[in-house]
Amino acid sequence: MRFPARSLTLALAAVTLAAVGLTVVPLAGTAGTADAAPCGSNANGSSLPFLDTGSIGGSIGGSIGGSISGVTGTQGPAPYFNNGVTRIIDWVTGPKSKNDTFDRFGISGTDLGVAWDNGSGQTLLAFGDTFGDCSVAGKQWRHNVLLRTNDNDLHDGLSVPYGIPGDINSGASVTAAAPRYATQMIGAIGWSGIEVTTIPTSAISIAGKQYLNYMSVRSWGDSGVWATNFSATAVSSDNGQTWTTPLDTIRVNAGVTVPLPVGWPSAQANDAKFQQAAYVAGQRDEAGWIFQYGTPNGRYGALYLSRVRPADILDLTKFEYWTGSGWSPTIDGITSSKARVVGAPVSELSVAWSPYLNKYVMLDTGTLGVHFRTAEHPQGPWSLPRILVPSTHGLYGPMMLPQSPALKGTGPELYFNGSRWAEYNVVLVETKLRR
Repeated sequence: MRFPARSLTLALAAVTLAAVGLTVVPLAGTAGTADAAPCGSNANGSSLPFLDTGSIGGSIGGSIGGSISGVTGTQGPAPYFNNGVTRIIDWVTGPKSKNDTFDRFGISGTDLGVAWDNGSGQTLLAFGDTFGDCSVAGKQWRHNVLLRTNDNDLHDGLSVPYGIPGDINSGASVTAAAPRYATQMIGAIGWSGIEVTTIPTSAISIAGKQYLNYMSVRSWGDSGVWATNFSATAVSSDNGQTWTTPLDTIRVNAGVTVPLPVGWPSAQANDAKFQQAAYVAGQRDEAGWIFQYGTPNGRYGALYLSRVRPADILDLTKFEYWTGSGWSPTIDGITSSKARVVGAPVSELSVAWSPYLNKYVMLDTGTLGVHFRTAEHPQGPWSLPRILVPSTHGLYGPMMLPQSPALKGTGPELYFNGSRWAEYNVVLVETKLRR
C-alpha cells in the first residue's frame, strides 16, 4: 500500500512527537480512541459477525456490535472447540478467565498476547489495545500492556501471578498507587488520523534485554485493512518494566524513498513491507542470525524476510533481505515477487523452531482460519497451510508460547494464544503436532 506525500508528513510528525516523548492533549472532537470497543456498540449499532473469510468483521479495529452491560462486559465461558488434535483450553484474559484479569490487572478486554522467553525461562506476554473499567470515562484504555508468567504446564490453562510494585519479575508492571492495574508499555499520540494507537507484533530476548517490534496505527479501515505510520523496535533492560524506542529503528510507511539524516528513521519504499513482524532465532546452519519476517499493514499482504546479527538488531543498516535467491545488503533488493517467502494473504503471525519436528513452524491468520506451516529453513520453502482452527471459530493472531513441549523438544504439544473478536479477549489453544 502506497501513501501520498501528506501521509509521509503525518507519519514523520507522529515519529517526531512520539520519539521526543511529547505529551499531547487531543483537541475536543479529535481524540483518537481504540476502535475495538468491548464496552459499547459500533456506530450503526449492528452486531459484529464471527469470522467467515479470515478477515475480522468491520476490521480488526472495527467496533464490536451490540450492547455490553456492566463494568467488565459480558464475557462468558470459553468457546468450545476440540477436533481431537486441536482444542481451546480456556480464557487467558478477561473477567471470566482463571487469571481474573479485570480485578487483578484492570483488564476487561484485550487481544494478541505476543509471547517470548525473556532469556531466563520466564514468558513475557505483550497485548494490544486494552480496556479496563467500562463505567469510567475513557474505559481505562491503554495502547498495550505486559503480563509475565512462570507457568510451564499449560495443559489446564495459563496462570499469571499478581503484579508487585517494583518487582520486575512479577505478573505485571504495576505501581504502588495502583497495584492491580497493569501499566501501559508504549504510548501513542492518540489523535485519530495521525496516530491512534501502538500495537505489539513480535518480540525476542537477546543478551538479557527485551526487543519488541510494534506498529504505529494511523487509522482503522474496512475489513482487514488498517493504515500504519511506521513500525519500530522498542528495547527494555528491566524485563519489560520500561521501554524506549531508538529513533533509527523506525521504518516509515510511505511507499516512497526519502533520504533522511543518519540517526533518523528509515524511509525506504520497501519499509512498507515490514510494518508487522515475527522474530525467530536461527538454528543449525542459520545459527547466529536473528530472522525478522515482515508483512504490510493489514491482512492482505505477502510475507518477506530479513536477517541480522543479534548484536545489530537495533541497526537497520546491518539488516540483510531475502531476494528469493540470496541475501541483499539493502532493502531495495526485495522488489521482485520472488522475494515473497509466503504469498498473500499472510498476517498476524508467529514463527518458532521446533526441536520436536526438527523444523521451523509458522502460525498465521489466514483466509480459512489459523494456518500452520513448516519449513527446513527460515526462507522456506514453506509447506502448504494446514488449518488448525477454522475461521468460523473467530480466532486471529495466533502467538506461540515458548514453553510449549513442541518448542522444547519434549513432546508434541504446541500451545498458542488466539484472540476472539466477539468477546475481545485471548484464549489458550493446544494442538498436537505430528512428525
